[in-house]
Amino acid sequence: MRDRLKGRPSRRCFAAIVVLATALTGVSACSSGTTAASTPGTAVTAANTAPTSEVSSSSSATTSSSTEAAEQPCVGDVDQVITRRPTTQMTSSALPEVLVDRLDAAARTSLAQAMAPGAVVGVQTPAGTWTKAYGKADPKTGAPMTVGVHTRIGSITKTFVGTVILRLAQQGALSLDDPIDRYVPGVPNGDRVTLRQLANMTSGVASYTRSTTFTNTYFAKPQTVFAPQRLLEIGISKSPLFKPGAKFDYSNTNTILLGMAIEKVTGHPVEQALQKYVLGPLKLTHTSWPGQSSALPEPYAQGFTLQGDLATPDSPSNATHWNPAWTWTAGELISTIDDLLVFGRALGTGQGVLGATSQRERLTSFPAPAGYGIGVGCVDGWTGHTGELPGYNTALFYDTTTDTTLAVQTNSDIASGSCKESPTLTDDPGDLVCSSPATRILVALSTVLGHTVHPPGQR
Repeated sequence: MRDRLKGRPSRRCFAAIVVLATALTGVSACSSGTTAASTPGTAVTAANTAPTSEVSSSSSATTSSSTEAAEQPCVGDVDQVITRRPTTQMTSSALPEVLVDRLDAAARTSLAQAMAPGAVVGVQTPAGTWTKAYGKADPKTGAPMTVGVHTRIGSITKTFVGTVILRLAQQGALSLDDPIDRYVPGVPNGDRVTLRQLANMTSGVASYTRSTTFTNTYFAKPQTVFAPQRLLEIGISKSPLFKPGAKFDYSNTNTILLGMAIEKVTGHPVEQALQKYVLGPLKLTHTSWPGQSSALPEPYAQGFTLQGDLATPDSPSNATHWNPAWTWTAGELISTIDDLLVFGRALGTGQGVLGATSQRERLTSFPAPAGYGIGVGCVDGWTGHTGELPGYNTALFYDTTTDTTLAVQTNSDIASGSCKESPTLTDDPGDLVCSSPATRILVALSTVLGHTVHPPGQR
């Protein structure tokens, strides 16, 4: 990571938890509030149609062929995706050396363009698996990044929570069309906001991370422990933003409510449900729920950010031990590259965690041709999520067309490129598309594999 920041004043933004919705729409991590429905990514129609940044347009009339293309589902042959079995080579073989050399070059080049001290990358295809670490886990001591390092994975937690919700629905313990007030009282429009709308971000419940009541406290004192009920109170104080189902608006409060519903239905803390339905079945022994602790399992990477009151244009803050309780079910989990690769394929296929009917519902929940579904996003056949907490940025995607999983961990959430809102480092030439570090590396790796993820840049 470069030593200095750009000369323009550093703004105190709250990237919070960057998601695929952000990647799809190009909404900046620093943007706030909900704008008109025509603005990419901030609000969409009741059908949750694709944001305008993903669908090409011009002053001329749209041709019938382009209309037909726009109506194609994000995931093509859903049944094939659900039923395909992993090859023996997928987990027992290394990728071909020629491909590894190209992936390695892409990872090195893109990390050099990113504002992160280090990264860990993982690629798994039917031909085999490749993982590698780059750069520093701790620039102060010179400790290198290693495969197996733990980082906070932010909003990728939402995909785990969405999986638990689908599993409980599969068991008949709840329905996706249940109103949230069946489980949590006091939510505006709670008799009409459904669990499905909370999961696909069309509920109209405002995100607590947009409230200065939250940000003023957290940025001044990052060790503050926020209880889920307090986060809910902050979010619903600004709700509703719109009628349930009327628009798309990414809100962390939605996933807090889903966590509360899980606890109500199961009668146990949400981390027990995550263990029972996801971590246990997939043997994700290096994925953990920190609760109200700011500690990470060893080994872990130091994380750096420009968020908060103390970060300046000359000195990013070390956010490694900022308390994560403010994210709860919206982003608390910690994981490693190997666990992410296992979960990424399960997220795409449902295998090991969901039955075929439940996974089919998930893979058909996306608006065509791209958008956000039940706790996960999709673009051009890639399903997955990004995650960001101060100090860390993670990307996890599964290519439904090739049975390929990509995962990237970085120990910085600082953007690079021609960013208009997100602060960057001084020696960043600004001639690249603005992007968070993990997303930049992810795009480079996917390009080598022949099927590029095409998210618009961050702002």
